[in-house]
Amino acid sequence: MSSDFDIFVIGGGINGCGIARDATGRGYSVCLAEMNDLASGTSSGSTKLIHGGLRYLEHYEFRLVREALIEREVLLNMAPHIIWPMRFVLPHHSGIRPAWLIRLGLFLYDNLGGRKILPHTKVLNLKTDEAGVPIQDQFTKAFEYSDCWVNDARFVVLNARDAADRGAEIHTRTKVVSARREGAHWSIDMLHSNGDVSTVTSRVLINAGGPWVDDILNLTIAQKDAHNIRLVQGSHIVVKKKFTHERAYFFQNADERIFFAIPYEQEYTLIGTTDQDHKGSPSDVVITDAEIDYLCEGASSYFKEPVRRDDIVWSYSAVRPLYDDGASKAQEATRDYVLRVDGDDDEPKVINIFGGKITTYRKLAESMLEKIGEAIGIKGAPWTEKSVLPGGDFDATKFEDFLSDVREKYPFLEQAQSERMARAYGTKIYNILNEAQKPSDLGEDFGEGLTEAEVRYQMEFEWVCDIEDILWRRTKLGIRLSDAQVNKLKQWMENK
Repeated sequence: MSSDFDIFVIGGGINGCGIARDATGRGYSVCLAEMNDLASGTSSGSTKLIHGGLRYLEHYEFRLVREALIEREVLLNMAPHIIWPMRFVLPHHSGIRPAWLIRLGLFLYDNLGGRKILPHTKVLNLKTDEAGVPIQDQFTKAFEYSDCWVNDARFVVLNARDAADRGAEIHTRTKVVSARREGAHWSIDMLHSNGDVSTVTSRVLINAGGPWVDDILNLTIAQKDAHNIRLVQGSHIVVKKKFTHERAYFFQNADERIFFAIPYEQEYTLIGTTDQDHKGSPSDVVITDAEIDYLCEGASSYFKEPVRRDDIVWSYSAVRPLYDDGASKAQEATRDYVLRVDGDDDEPKVINIFGGKITTYRKLAESMLEKIGEAIGIKGAPWTEKSVLPGGDFDATKFEDFLSDVREKYPFLEQAQSERMARAYGTKIYNILNEAQKPSDLGEDFGEGLTEAEVRYQMEFEWVCDIEDILWRRTKLGIRLSDAQVNKLKQWMENK
């Protein structure tokens, strides 16, 4: 008996969507179900960095760091519109880590990953460099190194879009309520948002549930007593812009943890993250007073102008599903991923993902495809390393040239609007704007450069169903739009 699909993926975060894309590109038939919106959990609650993980060197995770460092430039070339290079300024704090140790770590960071595009580390004099202007006078020296920024939620959506374009079925707001082995296949029941239940079969099941991975094993598959992950909460605060340059800061705290202060959405600074064990449901996560105090106090120990609670314009929290390796502190738990195949030789397999990070999602997918090949047979060869995501088909080093072309073709766009859209959609911006000659050609204006043409595109091609999808995942305009503008958008969507 043939099955409906070769592969069924539970979970629409970065790992689930990355696996669906890779597998479909190799010729497997794939179905993916996400109970909420794409990237609605961990994958939109990150610090939004494609990075090697400088601090992981202290925990001797050299393989993970090397893999992540190599992936930085692979992903930069894959999606240069939503990923771009960023320089990080690490002020030397003599009371925490000695300068020689930081130099050694940055030497390894520069040389472990075969860097070609990103510039190397250098030493800054904070008394004369612009990066020293917002920093307290006691910090006189800093190290500057390279990593990359990513629009994390859009990164997930683009992987899903490419998977769908290649033939995958992507179901959002669709909960897998039951998965059971029937002969050589899985029989999977899906509850859709309209209340309908449908059943499909698949040769292999991928559990990419992120923080819900154990719940899927316990409740959906009825495996019982699964305890594989450690839930670690990370929270961030967003404040009005603390500095004018485009570099980010890497700060060391007195407890030996680190956190970042990053330019965010043109007008803001993003500060985070925290690391604390999370008890309870992954759905029930919100920044705590202690975390707010921690981030405000930490940032205030570096910036001349203190960061106060009243400065916060937005905050967000997410739970990271780290593989439970028995580490005593949340910040010491491994960020590496573990793939585990469950099932006897004569029954269909479920392959579970524990842990992982956004930077290594593509390598995780390749490792997963090896296990899928062992389970149901190999189809196709690895292909994603030289691929591009939708909208990313331009030279990674020439975004400014691309932006200039957009502005030349659509001179009526506001400067901030054209840059935001070019960053979000890359060359797909032409599909949205088409032959528009003036603002009114884009339909209703909801404020801050968000138009009916853009929202229609999101609803048709990016699985947008709810206003929150637009405000906080497809864009971050929720931080800017007024209540009246939000209501206008909501009413328009309800009438469609």
